[in-house]
Amino acid sequence: MASDDPMASLPLTLADIDASTWVELVNAVADPQSGFRYLTLCSVDAESKPQARMVVLRDADRATRTLAFHTDVRSPKWLELSRNPHMTILGFCGQTRLQLRLQGTARIYSPDSAVANHAWQALPSWTRQTYTGGPPGNEHADATLTETDALQGTHDTKGKMHFGVIHFKTRTLDWLQLRRRHNLRARLSYDASGILVDVRWINP
Repeated sequence: MASDDPMASLPLTLADIDASTWVELVNAVADPQSGFRYLTLCSVDAESKPQARMVVLRDADRATRTLAFHTDVRSPKWLELSRNPHMTILGFCGQTRLQLRLQGTARIYSPDSAVANHAWQALPSWTRQTYTGGPPGNEHADATLTETDALQGTHDTKGKMHFGVIHFKTRTLDWLQLRRRHNLRARLSYDASGILVDVRWINP
């Protein structure tokens, strides 16, 4: 009788995990339908409390094990990462039931940096407009945005002064494949240059 578990017959070895993970992340950059297009970024605030929020994956570099995200430099996460660069990225694809938990450190690039300037130039006008409002998390008098308001903001370049880029350098990857039977879990470690230095099965 055939199994109803779509992952049951998946051929998988430790050697496959590193390559397949980074293929997933690289592909997610260009695929809005990917389960890893939107990830959870976790940082630590000034009171040592964990904070988590969804972010859009903007770039992934397998060679350096780096992920890139965009943010408003007035946001709490920017301030948190300025104080403490340690962070975790969590992703889950419901279709394949694959969870990725990456731990590492952030490097932030301010609006006047070459990295932020290059990323800003590549943004469509409607995305630039999202950086023209007030500081994230501040009280807003009216949640209604009219079409006229949106159009007026489309060509407004003042948002650039609020635009920053986060580069996340992966040091460990916790890989978990949920199956109907016999979940699989592995842990991978990378050195400072992005070279895989250790990979092993661990208990789910």
